[in-house]
Amino acid sequence: QVQLEESGGGLVQAGDSLRVSCAASGRTFSNYYMGWFRQAPGKEREFVAVVGTSGRTLDYADSVKGRFTISRDNAKNTVYLQMNNLKPEDTAVYYCAASNSWYSRTPASYAYWGQGIQVTVSS
Repeated sequence: QVQLEESGGGLVQAGDSLRVSCAASGRTFSNYYMGWFRQAPGKEREFVAVVGTSGRTLDYADSVKGRFTISRDNAKNTVYLQMNNLKPEDTAVYYCAASNSWYSRTPASYAYWGQGIQVTVSS
């Protein structure tokens, strides 16, 4: 029902900033909580941030709090993740995901996923 596509990743140096975007198909984007997750090689998929349907409810993992900002533009069916002061440990494939239920930090709660986009931070 909902298809997601990430964009905006790339290779940056520690301390740089990057914004990744996730474009959603369909006409019901505003009905979904939208989350960002990431997965580094050899590690489990990790919660990064989530934004509620209107953009008012926000939550972040402790590891990114104060550096990352999640936002959404329902008119454009797009969710964003602004990443500032990037660190090498932020290197991962970043995924956006959609949930038609309530807030959750667990991947199993999200029904729709993008293909992921690589973010690499060098030191």
